[in-house]
Amino acid sequence: MAPRTRTSGPSTARQGPASSSDGGGPTVIALANQKGGVAKTTSVASIGAALAELGQRVLLVDLDPQACLTFSLGVDPDTVERSIHDVLTGSAELGDVVVTCEEGVDLVPSAIDLAGAEAMLLPRPGREYVLRSALEGADTAYDVVLLDCSPSLGVLTLNALTAADALIIPMPCEMLSHRGVGQLLDTVADVQKILNRDLEVWGILPTLFDGRSNHAREVLADVGERYDLPVLEPPIPKTVRFAEAPAVGRSILATARTSKGAQAYRDVATALLARL
Repeated sequence: MAPRTRTSGPSTARQGPASSSDGGGPTVIALANQKGGVAKTTSVASIGAALAELGQRVLLVDLDPQACLTFSLGVDPDTVERSIHDVLTGSAELGDVVVTCEEGVDLVPSAIDLAGAEAMLLPRPGREYVLRSALEGADTAYDVVLLDCSPSLGVLTLNALTAADALIIPMPCEMLSHRGVGQLLDTVADVQKILNRDLEVWGILPTLFDGRSNHAREVLADVGERYDLPVLEPPIPKTVRFAEAPAVGRSILATARTSKGAQAYRDVATALLARL
């Protein structure tokens, strides 16, 4: 079933959603790593679906011109009439572009025209705050907003870090992935000094973990100490089930509900829920 465009109010299909009124607005969490292929999109879709299962009202925002999150949730980026590009360039309000997906989450889709948004934003005063301002309209509609960042440290990722309350860094359990984390943390430190003093790094999310590999276990044991950051548990296992899910426009929580990968994301979401 194709998602439907909505113009007001979040999806109401979930039972007993938690209220965000006590916190004054949603918790905005960015998942970022400028290295590609680290399971950012998979993590956003899966954590979002898991939080929806837990009764949270969830909004996912696709900030990648490749629109992988959009496609993964059953929305064809080539047929999207309005997207996050229109929101960032001021031609649409956030609520005008949101679609409701079968995962029980709402989505701000992306499309290829987002690739031109950075050039359009560069001459704009306060360009790093555009997304933050746009999300103010979601203050009472959602409990949590998850931002799927593009694999770069450009204006779009800076917008995400400026808008976010928290950052989670998906990182494969491979030694070469360490370098990218260090570069990202340098950017985060600059954002915290200049743009968003309230940004917290909630930790590293180990992904693509192969428990049979000594190397993967060594990387997992080393990463938290190396960067003095929490390591979210459990690590997300490597499984072909993650590759199969986008083909039907769903997350692994729907396509392989009892798999180890689905359960791992449920456990991560349960741990995050205590911080929302």
